[in-house]
Amino acid sequence: MSRPETDDIPSLKEKWKDYLQENSLNTTQQRETIVEEFLACKGHVSTDDLLENVRGENKKIGYATVYRTLKLLVEAGLAHARDFGDGQTRYEVASDHHDHLICSKCGLVLEFEDDEIEELQDKVAQRLGGFKIVQHRLELFGLCPKEQGIEGGLCPNETVSEG
Repeated sequence: MSRPETDDIPSLKEKWKDYLQENSLNTTQQRETIVEEFLACKGHVSTDDLLENVRGENKKIGYATVYRTLKLLVEAGLAHARDFGDGQTRYEVASDHHDHLICSKCGLVLEFEDDEIEELQDKVAQRLGGFKIVQHRLELFGLCPKEQGIEGGLCPNETVSEG
C-alpha cells in the first residue's frame, strides 16, 4: 500500500540528487548505498534495521552515516519519520497519504486509507473555527486479536500454518 513502485524509484532518486545539489552536499558511495536500500524498503524501518540491510552491501557503513542520511531524506521530503509509541523512530518512504493502526503490545503497524475518515476530519476542522487541514497524522493504538487474548485470534502479521 502506498509504496513507491519500482518505476517511481528513479524519480525519487532524481529528487534526492536535486536536493543534494541545492544544498551543496556531497554524493558519497556510502550515502548512495543507504538511499538505494531505503527507497527499496517496504514498510517502516528503524535506523538499526537500515544499518543491518546496508552492511550487507558495505560493512564499513556506520550508524551515524545511516542516521544522518535518514535525516537528510526527511529534509528532502523523501521520507517520513514516525514514532509508534515504542521509543524507536521508524522511517517510511514518502508516499500518498495514509494512516496507521498500531498494536500496542506486539508492535504490528497496519497502514490504511479511509475516505470517510478524511471527510469527517475536514468537517470537524470546519465546525471548530473554519480550519483548513493542510497536513495531519492519524495513528490509532489498540490490540490485535492475538494480544486481546481472543481464542484462536491471530495477529494479522502471522499466517495460519497449513496442517
